[in-house]
Amino acid sequence: MKRRKGRTGMNNLKMAVKEKSGYPYDIDALLQKTLDLEGSDLHITVNSPPLVRVDGELEMFNMPKLSGENIRDLINPILSEKQMAVLEEKSSVDLAYSFGTDTRFRINVFYQRGAMSAVLRRLPSLKLGLESLGLPPLVHSFSELKDGLVLVTGPTGSGKTTTLAAIIDLINRHKSCHIITIEDPTEFVHANIKSLLTQRELYTDVPSFASALRDALREDPDVILIGELRDLDTMRMAVMAAETGHLVFSTLHSRDSVSSLNRMIGVFPVEEQAQIRQQISGTLKGVISQRLLKSASGSGRHPAVEVMKVNTAIANLIRTSKLEQIYSLIEMGGKEGMQTMEYCLFMLYKAGKIDKETALRMAKNESILRPRLERIDG
Repeated sequence: MKRRKGRTGMNNLKMAVKEKSGYPYDIDALLQKTLDLEGSDLHITVNSPPLVRVDGELEMFNMPKLSGENIRDLINPILSEKQMAVLEEKSSVDLAYSFGTDTRFRINVFYQRGAMSAVLRRLPSLKLGLESLGLPPLVHSFSELKDGLVLVTGPTGSGKTTTLAAIIDLINRHKSCHIITIEDPTEFVHANIKSLLTQRELYTDVPSFASALRDALREDPDVILIGELRDLDTMRMAVMAAETGHLVFSTLHSRDSVSSLNRMIGVFPVEEQAQIRQQISGTLKGVISQRLLKSASGSGRHPAVEVMKVNTAIANLIRTSKLEQIYSLIEMGGKEGMQTMEYCLFMLYKAGKIDKETALRMAKNESILRPRLERIDG
């Protein structure tokens, strides 16, 4: 991966790209335009001008349409040889790109309609800290755990990686321990503060999450971050690492706590599911499920978060396969810091941060939320 710091040589690169492709902007110029507009994502696709997502809405740049050759000339300079090989083999590749001295982008390059395309997402600065993300206090407490498994779940673009990076940063600032991160790609680069950070990137440093996790268990870790629980082997290794006294953080693309548990358990063969329920009930410490919602003002976004802490009652429901009863315990767990998504949506609407339509659309159970919102309007 080609990374540049500052603006040294940028003008020369712009000239080279323009001469090669004929497109009047290079990738850095497009990224700068994205930052100027406070955009979160830059979309590059064939037969269209570049697009930027601002406050959740896509807007088209007033620029020429991109050809397939234009896109190759924009993207190829930021790909390493290994990343190019992965792109050709799998038709997509993930990477991180440093822009200037303080900004990083997560990039997915892929093919559609036979042409190269890319989405470049701006990563928030870790200088903001966990406190600035608007997450419930219970999330902060997960950084103080000594062992166990903590999951951060939600759809793509919900801020899962940022939440995990902020938790790791908090641990790094307050504990002396060895933290190993395994990611695809490495999005946030952490400096060693009180802890030692070892950051391994898929395809660059290691061939798979599962193999990196096996290595990690021999590298004297205290905390392990796994970018995503993608497959059975990685899930099995993550649970084992949590069982053997490590604090493990990871993500899942799932809607809420109950669907996360169903997904994890469902990945295992039927004959192993009773055993994995037993293991998860003893190792899982919490699930953070989040979305990013457009502000009622039209400017900015707010996190909506469900947080579950695995107490004795919830652990028993996991062990006995009564997952459908967990929601009620989260709803009653306010004294322990737990909250349902519906409660969070209610509080965001009450504070005027999101509108009613957004709140109802994001609710898992609209029939629970609607009467509460109507009482506010009332």
